[in-house]
Amino acid sequence: MIVLRVVAKLFVPLILLFALYVQFHGDYGPGGGFQAGVIFATGFIVYGLAYGRRRAQKVIPSALLPVLMAVGILIYAFVGIGGMVFGGMFLEYDVLSDDPVHGQHIGIMLIELGVGVTVSAVMLAIYYTFVGRGKKRVKRY
Repeated sequence: MIVLRVVAKLFVPLILLFALYVQFHGDYGPGGGFQAGVIFATGFIVYGLAYGRRRAQKVIPSALLPVLMAVGILIYAFVGIGGMVFGGMFLEYDVLSDDPVHGQHIGIMLIELGVGVTVSAVMLAIYYTFVGRGKKRVKRY
């Protein structure tokens, strides 16, 4: 068990850093919000496997997950509505900046951020749900 915890301490920060790379590199290459959200949640799942569900839930509590799911969806919706407010259509990114290319970049980054937050929260909710079911008390020596 000690080896698993040491390896988790080493790899969890690298997993989270890779998730951020995938998130912010998604509009230039493969990746984006969905992939980054799954990788980000995987970092916390590895932490939960190594240290237990209770310690993982101290880092990201179960009660926070529905809020994060909603925040991700709201980011997505507000970017779409922002396009309409600035004179375009829903999810038209060109109008988000004076330069249409820069507006596209801003819109894609915000949309992918919303998707990433929602996906990571959903993945963690699924993990917490499965781990919390069917537990029998096992005496550990």
